[in-house]
Amino acid sequence: MSKLHHTALVAALVLAPLPLVAQATIPDTPAPGLTGTLVVLNKSGHDASFIDLATGETVAVLPTGQGPHELLVTADGRTAVGTDYNQGNSLTVFDVAEPRVVRTIDLSGYPRPHGIVWLPGQREVLVTSEASNTLVVVDIVEGRVVRSIDTEQPGSHMVAVSEDGSVAYTSNGAGNSVSVIDVAGGRVTRILDVPDRPEAITTTRSGDEIWVGSNDEVVVSVVSPEDGTIRRQWDGFNWPYRILLTRDERMAIMPDMRTNSIRFFDNSTSEEVGSIALELMGPQGVTLHPDDRTLFLSLSRRDRVIAIDIETREILGSYGTGSSPDGIGYSPLVIR
Repeated sequence: MSKLHHTALVAALVLAPLPLVAQATIPDTPAPGLTGTLVVLNKSGHDASFIDLATGETVAVLPTGQGPHELLVTADGRTAVGTDYNQGNSLTVFDVAEPRVVRTIDLSGYPRPHGIVWLPGQREVLVTSEASNTLVVVDIVEGRVVRSIDTEQPGSHMVAVSEDGSVAYTSNGAGNSVSVIDVAGGRVTRILDVPDRPEAITTTRSGDEIWVGSNDEVVVSVVSPEDGTIRRQWDGFNWPYRILLTRDERMAIMPDMRTNSIRFFDNSTSEEVGSIALELMGPQGVTLHPDDRTLFLSLSRRDRVIAIDIETREILGSYGTGSSPDGIGYSPLVIR
């Protein structure tokens, strides 16, 4: 029997999804009023697109390692770093302002690097190595591996971290678990059973909740980091690909790859407030504009990124990318 049904500690609230809205119409023009640069990793193109948000123009395309997936951009927008997951076994570090590839960091000792988050100061990152079941600390300025931490579970794919960088959480798809990791101490403090085949993961700034998307049991759960109790839960998914909390943590946003939709939840009430149908578009990577109201979503089957108003669920505009876009990040810099 699945954990969803046999765990005595479950205190889940399962909500039926709202009906999907009519199939979305995607405008082919940029969203009005936005400035800055969108950095997009293209999985099949093995490259990164740098897109001017005001004009929609791709101002640069730079090479990555093979199969890039996840992306981070520093708060000042000057540096971006992507994981080269599918046979790449590296990190690619970009200077956004120029733009150019600054360095490629070899992670062949830690194959299939995928999930990535900043540590405080945004000089070091935490990266999951799915093939070696480790969490790797990498200095992106010096281009070196600082240390690694055994997650003690198979298939560590994505990672989340508390705002102070003290605690990390890895989703272990082959272990049906989440590893809770003391980053400074370099050790696993507990392993939590979660619904089967977890992938998407995030946490609140305080680290008092872990949000986990489970691909086999097709639910999203809010889990206690202390004992694994499921506090809240939503169903009706097919592949809850990512989970994004707005910076004020008022809204939760979840693209579903197989139902080809993106769903919006009010965190304070646990209610689903809307969704957008994106048939045959492959919604994947998500990131926020600094206004905390505008969402960018990559459409892997359309080779586009769309901008969405989170409050109204209106699609504001779209941008052409390379082949099979996934990880995306926003920079306030305007490249000339």
